[in-house]
Amino acid sequence: MIDIHECANGLRIVSENIPHAQSASVGVFVQVGSRNEAPHENGLTHFIEHMLFKGTVKRSAKDIAREFDRIGGDMNAYTSKEYTCYYATVLSAHAERTVDVLADMYFNSVMNEDEIVKERQVVLEEIHMAEDTPDDDVHEQLWAVMYPGNSIGAPILGTEETLASFNAPVIRDFMARHYIPKNTVISVAGRIQPKLIELIEKKFGTFERQWMEEPQQTPVFVTGTSMKKKDTEQAHLCLGFPGAGLLDEEIFSAAVLNNLLGGTMSSRLFQEVREELGLAYSIYSYHSAYDDHGTFAIYAGTANDQLEQLREVIGTTIEKLRNEGIKGTELEDSKEQLKGSLLLGLESTSARMSRNGRQLLLLGKLEAPAEALRKIDAVTEEQVMKMLKENFTEPAVSIVSAH
Repeated sequence: MIDIHECANGLRIVSENIPHAQSASVGVFVQVGSRNEAPHENGLTHFIEHMLFKGTVKRSAKDIAREFDRIGGDMNAYTSKEYTCYYATVLSAHAERTVDVLADMYFNSVMNEDEIVKERQVVLEEIHMAEDTPDDDVHEQLWAVMYPGNSIGAPILGTEETLASFNAPVIRDFMARHYIPKNTVISVAGRIQPKLIELIEKKFGTFERQWMEEPQQTPVFVTGTSMKKKDTEQAHLCLGFPGAGLLDEEIFSAAVLNNLLGGTMSSRLFQEVREELGLAYSIYSYHSAYDDHGTFAIYAGTANDQLEQLREVIGTTIEKLRNEGIKGTELEDSKEQLKGSLLLGLESTSARMSRNGRQLLLLGKLEAPAEALRKIDAVTEEQVMKMLKENFTEPAVSIVSAH
């Protein structure tokens, strides 16, 4: 059973009790990501995520790590373009201690300047690592091409220049604007005792921070090409196309289309590029959905002298689908894979916690798995083909290669 409780300050708690589970997963979801940053703040959301692990008034960074290691728990965090999440999975007996630590990090992180200097270097190394990984870097280049001048196209990690400007006052000001009750959801799933919810409300349900409405620029998809020369064994290619937003009626059609085109091993692109022609080891597509827009992307890596052939094959595969339509059991196969992936992805307490937290934060409501399955089943061939024909026209292109 899933319960949603709104505290007096506007913070929401979503809990899913799973009596047979041995674990409990707790997540603190904050609706702020890289797209909420001004250009000079690029990377600040991710940097704050790091800094919350660097010590509080009563716990050092080592104390935080030791506390979770001692109870055998798994604790981590991540930053996306639209939200930040701090989460942990522990034995249910340790859930209250977990909430205490997460609340301490959320409210009492000290932002010591010496730690900021050290963590700035850590994040800089993370940026260098991403740049040294061409099959990651090519996606960053693609987003910069698709959304120039918009924060949705900027790197989540930030840049060396923006990192240099981050200090304690900057961090505290940003958190005061975004780490507020109405922007925060606490999600718990697993074997849950009522006193755990009472503790969460006690820790998170009474603080007040002023709500400040900040305008958000709607991204506009732009076609273009980016070529980055790098000493690589392969050429790494990304193609981007407009997609569907989280709140769009076509979101499930987009998911089915992505599966059919390049999201599975039986997809058109995987079968044609890898299985039939042997042009690439890695070839796939994905669909990213945000509150006001979405994006399809296709990635493949191949030998530098096969790059043009690869681009041509991807183009002809899309065109063939456009002209000939969906064949045989392709549509049903795509939908069945999506349904299986959805249900299998809910087998763990951490997955359930994550799904509930994201949905309540980003959609303002929860959608039962049964309803999602119904919507997948309802997708028609006509809807999928309409999305293909309207969105898969001229792409944005990114290439990282030795040429």
